[in-house]
Amino acid sequence: MTARTDVWKPNSTVATIVVKDDRFLLVEEWSQGRLVYNQPAGHVEKGESLLDAAIRETLEETGWTVKITGLLGLYINEVSDHTTYHRHTFIAEPVSYDANLPLDTGIEGAVWLSWEELVAQQEKMRSEAVLKCFEDYRAGRRFPLDFIYDFNHPQADEA
Repeated sequence: MTARTDVWKPNSTVATIVVKDDRFLLVEEWSQGRLVYNQPAGHVEKGESLLDAAIRETLEETGWTVKITGLLGLYINEVSDHTTYHRHTFIAEPVSYDANLPLDTGIEGAVWLSWEELVAQQEKMRSEAVLKCFEDYRAGRRFPLDFIYDFNHPQADEA
């Protein structure tokens, strides 16, 4: 039997919508040679729950500790024949900030932007998913966290 080289495997990622005083938390990061805006986001690590990944990525990319309060949705983006992202986007409240925490490589910093500032700079969004998630949040899209049941992390559905 010949080994298959065309195996498709989706990338499981998380993103977090964090809102404070009608402003959204974004990271300013380098992607493909340009400085772009993104929600705090990243890949889920082996053995990690989706909620833990969202909390970890937000902290590593912004210095903010957050409390996850809801699920915004699942956004699927096929960017090539072999690369598809399943982006689990969560809603969170800011809890505390650590200005001394070193941010992930490639992250220039975290910024709080109003909706008007976001729309004015939409060409700087890392992907179409960034603005779509903010639009869905503003439209009132919400799912309770118990929408997710994780057999490996049953406490995650009680967050």
